[in-house]
Amino acid sequence: MGIKLYYTTVTASREVKSQQAEVMRILESKSIQFDLIDISVGGAMREEMRSKAGNPSAAPPQIFNEDQYCGDYAMFSEAVEADTVREFLKMA
Repeated sequence: MGIKLYYTTVTASREVKSQQAEVMRILESKSIQFDLIDISVGGAMREEMRSKAGNPSAAPPQIFNEDQYCGDYAMFSEAVEADTVREFLKMA
């Protein structure tokens, strides 16, 4: 499976929780399978996400196709609006 969603189960931010839930809901509604990678299990996962995203302060949710960076929530949201989610996910 190619799509990976880096997220966290430990956050005080309602915004992050809402964004993560929306990404999951949209992927599921489009029958796109994805792996969840919880960065709260250890700093190494968070550093891996930030390194792959090329942003030392990247916050979840971050979306990848295998190890290829697709984007963050704002970029995903734009793709949803433009109906280009598969292109955004590098599936097309």
